[in-house]
Amino acid sequence: MPGALAIVLILGGLFFFLAGTVGLIRFPDLYCRLHAVTKADNAGLGLIAAGTAILSGTASTAALIMLIWVLAMTAATVACHLIARHSLRDNTGGGPQ
Repeated sequence: MPGALAIVLILGGLFFFLAGTVGLIRFPDLYCRLHAVTKADNAGLGLIAAGTAILSGTASTAALIMLIWVLAMTAATVACHLIARHSLRDNTGGGPQ
């Protein structure tokens, strides 16, 4: 039964990655694209990490997987903040002026 839950979580994560990718391609300006990438991809990675943590079988491996997710989420947040700040400073985002 845990294997079925893990598969559902991983498939849900893949759906969020797909939604983030579609948002990255289809949204009109930089700020909407950054929102799609940070929100959807962080949720997708969290679901995939949870699924693989369930499949890992040990608490220490699951904790390491979740730590990797937290570090990746922090790195994505900082990177998107820097991109948005640079775009606002140079007025190159294509958003409201």
